[in-house]
This record gives sequence, structure tokens and C-alpha cells, in this order.
Amino acid sequence: MKNKYQYNSSESYSPRNEKEKALIKAFLKLKDEKEAADFLRDLMTLPEIEEFSNRLEIAKLLLEGGSYQRIAKRMGVSTTTVTRVAHWLFKGCGGYWKVLKR
Repeated sequence: MKNKYQYNSSESYSPRNEKEKALIKAFLKLKDEKEAADFLRDLMTLPEIEEFSNRLEIAKLLLEGGSYQRIAKRMGVSTTTVTRVAHWLFKGCGGYWKVLKR
């Protein structure tokens, strides 16, 4: 991935309650891609899975240097959606950044 951007955290997140902590711990218990897929399907609707998949793809395309307009057109979303993903990618908590860099 070519990268002309830098990650500069301006956000932070801590689980707000035991339910949120339990959700995070649930992800950590998954052993492989099949278990992760099964858990995501049980947890989310198909449209939710598609939406979150789109956000990850948008983040990937942003790191590859795509313009907001081209990404929006390719993904069938608004430039506002691309801008929101860009915010969390470059100034969020680092989640997108870590996943895409590994």
C-alpha cells in the first residue's frame, strides 16, 4: 500500500460498561476466519455486515491514495461517508490504521 498519509490520533475510546467490555473480549476469543464470520453473522444483519465491509474498503482505498469522489462513486456512497471514514482512519482511535497496516 502506498501511503502519503499519516495517522494522528485525536480520539480515544474506552468501553463504557461491562457489556461493551464483553463484546471486545468476545472478538478476542475468536480463533480463525470461520469463527469470526460466524460470530459476525450471528451478531449483525447482512446489511450491517455489508456496511461495515464497505467502510473498511473505503479506508483501504483512502490509504491507496484514491480521491474522495472516485471512492464515493466506486463504492456507491456519498462523499460525506468517505469523509467520515477518513476522519476515523486518520484522526480516530487507530483501529482502521492498525488493521490495514498488519
